[in-house]
Amino acid sequence: MIREADVNGIRLVYREEGDPAAPALVLLHGRTADHNDWNGFTQHFAARYHVLVPDLRGHGASDFPGTYPIPEMAEDVAALLGLHGAGSATVIGHSLGGMVAYHLAMRHPGLVSRLVVEDSPLPEPMRDRPALVEDGSTGFDWRMMHDTERQFTHPDPAWLDGLARITAPTLVISGGKSSPFRADLLAARIPGARLVVIEAGHLVHTTEREAFRRGGGGGGHPPRPPPRDGTSVRVPTGP
Repeated sequence: MIREADVNGIRLVYREEGDPAAPALVLLHGRTADHNDWNGFTQHFAARYHVLVPDLRGHGASDFPGTYPIPEMAEDVAALLGLHGAGSATVIGHSLGGMVAYHLAMRHPGLVSRLVVEDSPLPEPMRDRPALVEDGSTGFDWRMMHDTERQFTHPDPAWLDGLARITAPTLVISGGKSSPFRADLLAARIPGARLVVIEAGHLVHTTEREAFRRGGGGGGHPPRPPPRDGTSVRVPTGP
């Protein structure tokens, strides 16, 4: 069911599925996408979880407030969880959504019981980024594109150190050799995080859906962070 809520000073539109009495699970999409990016997974996880899938600010049907600090996006999610009375949640994020997810875990350690970050960058300055060219695409706010791009190229230095404050069991999923990001460097910064490599490129959960689930998400469960041992594994793709 599609719902909307006033949280953190904006209107956030989100999809809600599953039993509200079940453990909470949040799915966060990447830049320019919306809650539909997790279609299929939403229904899959709703068998066991109370699933919340927001359109991040500046995306989809949520408000376009004009300013898009990534930490503020995390506060939007925290407020949504508070609205639903969730004391903690499993949080899964892809790309920009993964950055929002780890900011949430940094800022509200008690709110994130498990963290899954899919092919997201380390918060270090990105070099040699091509210039953004507005091409008329819709479904998101171009101001969000420019604002987040500035945060990619000139992130707050405190963000990198903040990763050490994450206490949730964490799984970092890398898209492998064709990914634009070094997820292994991110995993190395999060205490006890485990790295799983799926050779799928950046869009792991859409390109290799079954491998993404085999990374720990079979049987209605999301990819499950293993014991906090800091190890890495590769998940085979294909049938």
